[in-house]
Amino acid sequence: MRTEHYSDWTAMPAKPHQKLVLVSVALAILVEIGVIGTGAEESSGARGQGAVSLTLIPPSPVTDLIRLDIRGAVRNEADTAKAFDVAVYWDAEVPDRCVHQATLQVAAKSAAGIRFWRPMQGQAGPHRVILTARGTDVTLRCERPLEILASDARSGRRLGGAWVDLYHHCEREGKPFNAELGRMTDGDWRELVRAMHATDQRLLVITMMFQNFVHRAEHSFSPDTYPGRAYYPSKLHPARMPIASRDPLETILDEADKLGLHVMPGVGMYAFFDYTSDSLAWHRRVADELWERYGHHPSFYGWYVSGEQCGGLYTPNRGDPEVQRREMVEFFRAFTAHVRRHAPDKPVLLATNPHGLRGAEASYRQLLPHLDILGPFGFHRMPEGDLTGEQAATLLQSLCDEAGCHLWLDLETFVFRNGIELHPRPIDGLISDFDRFPNFEKILHYQFPGMMSAPEMTRQPGGPASVRLYRDYQAYLRSLMKQDGSRRGQALRN
Repeated sequence: MRTEHYSDWTAMPAKPHQKLVLVSVALAILVEIGVIGTGAEESSGARGQGAVSLTLIPPSPVTDLIRLDIRGAVRNEADTAKAFDVAVYWDAEVPDRCVHQATLQVAAKSAAGIRFWRPMQGQAGPHRVILTARGTDVTLRCERPLEILASDARSGRRLGGAWVDLYHHCEREGKPFNAELGRMTDGDWRELVRAMHATDQRLLVITMMFQNFVHRAEHSFSPDTYPGRAYYPSKLHPARMPIASRDPLETILDEADKLGLHVMPGVGMYAFFDYTSDSLAWHRRVADELWERYGHHPSFYGWYVSGEQCGGLYTPNRGDPEVQRREMVEFFRAFTAHVRRHAPDKPVLLATNPHGLRGAEASYRQLLPHLDILGPFGFHRMPEGDLTGEQAATLLQSLCDEAGCHLWLDLETFVFRNGIELHPRPIDGLISDFDRFPNFEKILHYQFPGMMSAPEMTRQPGGPASVRLYRDYQAYLRSLMKQDGSRRGQALRN
């Protein structure tokens, strides 16, 4: 809530630190000639033998200043344990392009994973990452395209994706765009996905899959009496949000599959800031159902835990701070282990704000090893007397580096108007954040619907102001891509 924010890994080494506007001409040419594909190529053996998947963190595109976290998973659907020789190749499936090897022992009806890191320095240009898993009776294979940008900033100073509200949880905040969101049909959601693709925003984080606008310590329900309403046809809880699309997540995933985009469903909302044992039990059930319904999609990238939290890892006036911190650590220790049984390669993301970090360092050191991606927001509006935004970003980066956790920026593309309403933020504010905070390895924003709309979209949540921000960002992106071309040319000459 923006208004109140105050299977085990295997073979893992030690952690280190048609009609929308065209994407860039360069990218279009690469797609046309087949250097960059539109999505992941995945294959498996005979029915029941198993499957493999490959996850790059952060997802393409990345800059040549980051270390890429490469993860793979092998799923064994047989009734007996199997061994697989796993290899990862860079650009070509030949011995001298192999960059990682491991042997996985995968239990029956189970999955196991690999993880390693690879620096991107000197690698600017288009690439392919290929994973193979060879068993005694089957060979499994998948690959991901990867675009590496020559850059003077780890972030590339651009948006890599966005949060997507299927309907905003607070009617007062969402007044400028909620009515349109409620009317979004499957066709409208496909247009939105294509609009994000046209501006190279390749990761969609679905804010939440259940609506329940209540806070920790302000409710008495249990996982069995949960009163929230689902955004999809859930068998767990029958109440549904009154939106036009029966299953918007299925539609978004399907369109993302076609375009090679990535989607992280939001496991929530149980209650804001609630990481109690009851909340954990509910999250496990929902994650299981989401994986059962949607886990087959190549675009299913990972898990977003919707509850959010303040920078001190507790919420004032919601109970004892140390109790809340211990709850968070235990929640993510158990939840991350639970979802890795389904998909060892797929990351877990949490969004916090950076306010009140001082004094919580010890709790971060306990929490971050159980979290894959931390996505803090609100650096440009630090409270008086707190750290500066730059200081907060530096502190969080050091804590994440220590834990082997990724730090992404959740850039706010909204401003508050009329007291509480969310309206599109002028482009100058986005550019200011790009320049002030260049060291995040990936920048997402909150959020696309309501803040950005392509001119061609049938429905434009947020109205003319959202179209204006979309156009302004397009113009900014075009200028960046010209710079990318110059840097890439220089990199090739060097």
